[in-house]
Amino acid sequence: MRLPLLRRAPGTQSGPGIVGVARVDRRTKNLTARLRPGDIAVIDHQDLDQVAAETLVGCRPAVVLNAARSISGRYPNLGPQTVLDAGIPLVDGLGDEFMTAVREGETIRVDDGVVFRGEAVLGGGTVQDLAGVAAAMDEARAGLATQLESFVTNTLEYLQRERALLLDGARVPPVRTKIDGRPVLIVVRGYHYREDLATLRPYIRENRPVLIGVDGGADAILEAGYTPHLVVGDMDSVSDRALTCGAEIVVHAYRDGRAPGLERVQNLGITPVVFAMTGTSEDAAMLLADDRGASVIVAVGSHNNLEEFLDKGRAGMASTWLIRLRVGGKLVDAKGVSRLYRQRISNGQLTMLLVAGLIAVATAMASTPKGQILYAFMGARLNELWAFASSFFVDAKPEALGGLRTLARTAVALTS
Repeated sequence: MRLPLLRRAPGTQSGPGIVGVARVDRRTKNLTARLRPGDIAVIDHQDLDQVAAETLVGCRPAVVLNAARSISGRYPNLGPQTVLDAGIPLVDGLGDEFMTAVREGETIRVDDGVVFRGEAVLGGGTVQDLAGVAAAMDEARAGLATQLESFVTNTLEYLQRERALLLDGARVPPVRTKIDGRPVLIVVRGYHYREDLATLRPYIRENRPVLIGVDGGADAILEAGYTPHLVVGDMDSVSDRALTCGAEIVVHAYRDGRAPGLERVQNLGITPVVFAMTGTSEDAAMLLADDRGASVIVAVGSHNNLEEFLDKGRAGMASTWLIRLRVGGKLVDAKGVSRLYRQRISNGQLTMLLVAGLIAVATAMASTPKGQILYAFMGARLNELWAFASSFFVDAKPEALGGLRTLARTAVALTS
């Protein structure tokens, strides 16, 4: 498949294909922090998962160049199709040496899977298309049984290693934020988190839950117009803005106490809480909320089915499945909230209902003789008050005021 042509400014590289500034990083989530529309994303991401692909798509690069294989065949990962569905070309299998051949910030050209710097060839790979991805996905599904066995093995190993934490809540640290008896909303910047947050706006407004952002999920909360109460994570994909927004910071550390994100937080003048446990930061947030007495835990953007667990491509995802079992009935996935939750009547709706009722009563009264007399009396009083107020600015005619008084006396006589 030949890549589409793009217009070029004078002085750029000549020749067909796509020209753009290269942004290079072996970690996709680090790359997206500096990737801009029209740049060329250079990644090294075997089995590109859907979350990483959605983050890339949100940056609108001109093309994605993957040094690794976007689909290795281990399992049917969802990332490549996500990129192609967004209309972004994907070239993969360029090889590990390509990551050192291309330099950050240089202008390169991509044509039919071949990458050029000027006229020099930097490397070449396979141009993916939807038909090829679909065929590779079909082949990968045959390996699901092996992946499922590995997932079960990892789950058992985690259960043996962390049974005290899972069963008794050992090592869960205390936090300042009051959680006991309150609903908690945990935001992970994962699957469809933007849509989930939009759906939950009425729920957040009416129930005012404790907002917990998991790493970049804290930025998602800020982007939605809220402020997180807690930020939990290893601090590798959260902005300084989120860390300094006033939220309580919980640094997720390894079981041996090493916390790569601790120094960064301390350099911002923040004294964080350290939570040492095996597993993901998403697990740490759920365990923290459950152990501190949350009445209900609503998860936004988290993993909620086997395909999503496998798509993450990490052995550690087995812990997330066990944590969900531990939290039990408290946990509600945001995708289910939109079906179960119905907004209560708002103050505005109550006001409109009250006004409509008053109009109906007034109309009914106007159709009766006594109601008409009452309205005549009220009208006379209002006219008299208006005439009195007007007299401060214009000389009122005595005969007009006398007529109003006569009408008022007549209305009183008829109602007596």
